Amino acid sequence: MIVNASLPLNSVSFGQISTLFLRVLFEKYPDIDLRLSPIGDRIDLESQSKLDEKFVNFIKKSVDSFYKKISHKESSFKLWHINGGLEKFTDNQILFSFYELSTPTEVELNIVKNNYKVLFSSKYTCDVFKKHGCNNIHHVPLCFDKFNFNIKEKKYFDDRITFNLAGKFEKRKHHAKVIKAWLRKYGNNPKYSLQCSIYNPFFEPKQNLDVFNNLVGNTKYFNINFLNFMVQNELYNDYLNSGDIIIGMSGGEGWGLPEFHSVALGKHSVILNAHSYKDWANSDNSVLVEPSGKTSVYDNVFFFPGKNFNQGEIFDFEEEEFIIGCEKAIERVEASRINENGIKLQNLFSPDRLVENILNSLK
Repeated sequence: MIVNASLPLNSVSFGQISTLFLRVLFEKYPDIDLRLSPIGDRIDLESQSKLDEKFVNFIKKSVDSFYKKISHKESSFKLWHINGGLEKFTDNQILFSFYELSTPTEVELNIVKNNYKVLFSSKYTCDVFKKHGCNNIHHVPLCFDKFNFNIKEKKYFDDRITFNLAGKFEKRKHHAKVIKAWLRKYGNNPKYSLQCSIYNPFFEPKQNLDVFNNLVGNTKYFNINFLNFMVQNELYNDYLNSGDIIIGMSGGEGWGLPEFHSVALGKHSVILNAHSYKDWANSDNSVLVEPSGKTSVYDNVFFFPGKNFNQGEIFDFEEEEFIIGCEKAIERVEASRINENGIKLQNLFSPDRLVENILNSLK
């Protein structure tokens, strides 16, 4: 099978998914004829665990063959932001993208409609675009990254119950609201701790430090820890394994990779029952918190009103309901540290299934 692909190969979410796609192609489809055009300044595989030299050569060979073999008459696959989805190498481009908000703009709708097909990992997003007249939308769920993440059979702390909060800091993810509510309830309680992997690589180091200081205010808390940016997936895997409860209260996600992987590693969770979280989180594998409604996403940092992209609202929640969710998650941890129903997600959302869905979209 011929696959023309335009993918970012870096350490952020888009790059992680792209690299996983290529690793499955290399592992499961030895006869694939891949022509690869990397998006970005360079190929960065530094974050990946246990890279095979043959796989790296597979990428190099695919990049070398792209301009030698590409044809406008063939289908092509592009994994990228909507705002870069209009540029394409072939007439029939399949765009795989992510969208977290509620109101597609005229520009976003036009870009989506000008692609042969558009794949979204969130059913909520699919419904949003279909309601706005896009009939080329397909749902393709993401998967568990077996190449970089695995269950670690080791004890990280004492008997305290550790909460994890992940994702780069921004209003959309409700980090500030979650942290302040958690500290009011559990701050300086030795039975609980909170690890925050919310370093934003788009900020300067001092900006991140200022964010962390503002979140705790003038009070010193010994049971909250702000972690630096973790480039290596192996280190991030350790972080996910070290927690007992992952907090997923983001107001809008295309999937929620840190939360999903944590639950799939057998961690308990407090999850907002909204947007893409609903595609994999349920009452059996997570403690669900119902949203209270929606609120504006604009923060004048990453989201600005009146622009051609990223407009609309995110889901919100009541702090009291979040704390009730934390209490229920604590009860689950006290009953068993291992979330057996969460581990089932590894097979329900496998890498093979993701790649098969993408390849089928190219036919």
